[in-house]
Amino acid sequence: MRHKPGSTSLSLQSEETSEPARGSGTGRTILVAILLLLLVGLGFLGYEIRRRADAVERQLAGLSAQTDQAAALSRQALERAAQAEASARAAAEGRQLAETQTAEARAEADAAQQEATSARETAARAEAEAAQVRKKAEAELNRLEAALGQIAETRRTALGLVMSLGSDYLKFDFDKADLRPEDRELLSRVAGILLTSQDYTVSVNGHTDDVGTAAYNQKLSERRAEAVRDYFVKSGLPAEIFSVIGHGKALPLVRGTSEEARAKNRRVELAIASTRIRYGR
Repeated sequence: MRHKPGSTSLSLQSEETSEPARGSGTGRTILVAILLLLLVGLGFLGYEIRRRADAVERQLAGLSAQTDQAAALSRQALERAAQAEASARAAAEGRQLAETQTAEARAEADAAQQEATSARETAARAEAEAAQVRKKAEAELNRLEAALGQIAETRRTALGLVMSLGSDYLKFDFDKADLRPEDRELLSRVAGILLTSQDYTVSVNGHTDDVGTAAYNQKLSERRAEAVRDYFVKSGLPAEIFSVIGHGKALPLVRGTSEEARAKNRRVELAIASTRIRYGR
């Protein structure tokens, strides 16, 4: 078939014109698709970023809570450590104080024991010395008893020696307190013996018979005792070792109203006690 040249050229031109039009539409479609894909991708990426950010935020929140909890636990641990340190310090101080007090108490106990030991030793020495003193004093009293017993009646009592100078030795006249020459000789012998001794006291006791009132006889007995005391002092014996007591007629040596009984009751007794012996123990 033969075609006309004109018609053929027109047909080709139409085909060439429609080809670019179809290609342009396809490109737009592809571009739109790409844009959609990009938008979808961006949306997904944004979602993913958002999701991850939330996850990270949750993790950060969890870490913050854990950090707070750890900080609280750390504070509690520090407080417990501080309390434990304070308790340990107090215990150490208490132990040191107790050790100091124990050491002081031990030192006081040692000092007290040493004191007690020293006191016992001192007491033992004092007792030994006292025993020696008593022994010497007893020996001296025995010597005095033997020596005075050769002069007049002398007896040993719980308080020392008692020398009775009754009518056989001191012959006081009735209602008199004067010493006769023979009385002075007797008292001089007694004074000579007393001068050889020491550490003793002498109580001079005056007595009367039953004749007369109690008041009068009391005064008379005192005068008789003073007369004997004064003679001893004039003989050289210290006045401070003597004491004078009047008993009147209250302590008769012999009961009765005979002249012989009354003569024996007119007497002076010497009570001699050692000052180195403690009586009445």
